[in-house]
Amino acid sequence: MKIECKNLDDTKKLAASFAKNLPDEGCFVSLYGDIGAGKTAFVRFVLKELGVKDKVTSPSFVILNEYLNYRIPIYHFDLYRLEKEGIKTITEELSDYSKRNILTFVEWADFGSDALSLDRLDIKILYPDVLEYGENGDPRVFEFIPCGSKNEVFVQKIIETYEAQK
Repeated sequence: MKIECKNLDDTKKLAASFAKNLPDEGCFVSLYGDIGAGKTAFVRFVLKELGVKDKVTSPSFVILNEYLNYRIPIYHFDLYRLEKEGIKTITEELSDYSKRNILTFVEWADFGSDALSLDRLDIKILYPDVLEYGENGDPRVFEFIPCGSKNEVFVQKIIETYEAQK
């Protein structure tokens, strides 16, 4: 299912819909998109909606940021800087972070696809044709691909809540 966000405000609304509908048992989220697509921005907006007061930055150089004093533990991975051998060193950890009652975001998930949870939500962030949005637009298309039945319900709720805000 695809959601078109015309600007950053729309992306914030989408993140708010995600946070509002997050299942109590959390979710394992794999994020895909080019550099600058908005993976970290989306995570930042979701975490703000979940009450995270810490500065949310890309974990590009540290691989993992943790936010532990919230409704559920939140983990934010970035696999961009890991080579194939590096991915092998965190395969077990990625499995541990796919368990219940946590929220895990994995940026550049395509680099660690063999280690990802089978029960997850894939989010692809794409750039549409910017010309049709004018100077004030900063459009993105978010494609939600649920893996597992609980994530199908989650995605449907995200979309319904987002559409109701329009």
